[in-house]
Amino acid sequence: MTEILNQISSFVWGPPVLVLLLGSGLYLTFGLGFLPQRKLGYGFRMMFQGRKAMEGHEGEITPFQALTTALSATIGTGNIAGVATAIFLGGPGAVFWMWLTALVGMATKYAEAVLAVRYREKDGRGRWVGGPMYYIRNGLGPRWAWMGWLFALFATVAAFGIGNTVQANSVAHAVEGTFGVSPWITGGVLATLTFVVIIGGVKRIGAVAEHLVPLMAVLYIAGGLIILGANIGDVPAAVQMIVTDAFTGTAATGGFAGAAVMAAIRFGVARGIFSNEAGLGSAPIAHAAAQTNDPVRQGHVAMLGTFIDTILVCTMTALVIITTGAWTSGETGAQLSALAFGQGLPGGEWIVSLGLIIFAFTTVLGWSYYGERAAEFIFGPGIILPFRLLWVAGLVVGAVGNLGLIWIVADIMNALMAIPNLIALVLLSGTVFAISRDYWRNHD
Repeated sequence: MTEILNQISSFVWGPPVLVLLLGSGLYLTFGLGFLPQRKLGYGFRMMFQGRKAMEGHEGEITPFQALTTALSATIGTGNIAGVATAIFLGGPGAVFWMWLTALVGMATKYAEAVLAVRYREKDGRGRWVGGPMYYIRNGLGPRWAWMGWLFALFATVAAFGIGNTVQANSVAHAVEGTFGVSPWITGGVLATLTFVVIIGGVKRIGAVAEHLVPLMAVLYIAGGLIILGANIGDVPAAVQMIVTDAFTGTAATGGFAGAAVMAAIRFGVARGIFSNEAGLGSAPIAHAAAQTNDPVRQGHVAMLGTFIDTILVCTMTALVIITTGAWTSGETGAQLSALAFGQGLPGGEWIVSLGLIIFAFTTVLGWSYYGERAAEFIFGPGIILPFRLLWVAGLVVGAVGNLGLIWIVADIMNALMAIPNLIALVLLSGTVFAISRDYWRNHD
């Protein structure tokens, strides 16, 4: 079974889906005239203005809380373990392809949020809900509703893997390794804390994410900057290595086995997407709940998620791994990141351990909302309380279980989520282009 699932995972994350993800991002980037990249400063301005809801704007959480809720789900193991794995398998050149994925991913994330706000609706309890399943049904019409249903099904299953059991397992291993605490205790504490937050719905999730995500991201980036400051002379050479190795491959050195250009591209793109989730269709579920009356404004806030996640946080991890020389150690995953931070800063491995724990917890919160909205789309509002209870139980199972099969299934579902979402983005791209043109015609 494991072998069969691994083959399916290799296929769905193979060239066809990666080309679809990158191709859609490039198409939207050119179609928008590089709007998200050109208006990066405007996006930050909208983010700071969005810390408070504007009067008369409908929605559940502030635009800033929508961004931090989306970031809570993306800033996680991908930024710590994912970057390290990409470098281990594809060499430093993989980081360049992560950057490229992020730059075109900004347009994808922008389009997702624009459509999420444009086609959102009120559910049976009077709350604003949206995301790919809604913009597929409401934007493409009833004939495409089956595709929205499929997306919701894939998202519900993926949530219990990538956003629940896998995260609980990562936290349990990190806490046991660092503090010697039993996984059963970690699972119980994580389940209790999660229940206290998610029982309050998206408003409480947004309130927690609004404080926890920026605090942890700043601490992690600050730790990285201290290490880079100490190794400032090596930073230009590290950047040069990232760029040149992206096109020439990386020779074997130390514990690093060497990697061809195709490996750099494959693992850089795959880990970049895993890190920022641009194109998977998860983030627009959070942005649909924002208190805003303008899809374009929220689109500019949304695309910052990809920039912050990959261009800032992932780059920090990558440069620390390369400048400290840890990338040739033969280690991979979170162990490689911990080794690099530990070499660069006394006690630096604690930053990685604490980062893993906090980032995994916020990922659990963000994905609980995604999974809940997807399940509600299929089963109706009555599923919300049973879903939350099942979500909490899944954390205990994940903390103490062996997740080999669950991880692979979640990986497959993640890729399958992207397919209906990307098809919808391309088919509805004309709407995104038209709304964006109208907005900037009045604001330039």
